[in-house]
Amino acid sequence: MNLLLLTIVLALIWAAISGSFSGLNLLLGTAIAIVALYLLRDFVTKPRALRQLRRIASLALLFVYELVVSAIRVAIVVLTPNLRAALRPAIVAVPLTVKSDAEITLLANLITLTPGTLSIDVSKDRSVLYVHVLTLSTREALIADIATGFEAKVKAVFA
Repeated sequence: MNLLLLTIVLALIWAAISGSFSGLNLLLGTAIAIVALYLLRDFVTKPRALRQLRRIASLALLFVYELVVSAIRVAIVVLTPNLRAALRPAIVAVPLTVKSDAEITLLANLITLTPGTLSIDVSKDRSVLYVHVLTLSTREALIADIATGFEAKVKAVFA
């Protein structure tokens, strides 16, 4: 993306976030955009930057989707007349393919922020993440869901 166009877009985003499209505020947004682009010049000028932004956006969209779906599932469980029958809590050991601290932290936070699941701990060798779930259908389904969903997207972002 052209740096001039990116500067304009960032200045407009600044104005939209701050809620004022006055000339002085747009000038301030432009100055902030120039400084930010200068500091991030190596990342922004590389051709893979757009691909990386797509991967981040894909992860964010997956998170929003999972957030909505799991919030509905938890609401249905909570509104069930026989709550004891609806609950099937469990702690599942999910094997990890992500290895860095940043990847594991992001994955654990995404799981924790999703209603009905909670990351409890990571094994000492960082190969297993322990996850508490409110309603467990099968361990294999949960592990596959995490591996093909959040974990795959997190790996793509850090690749």
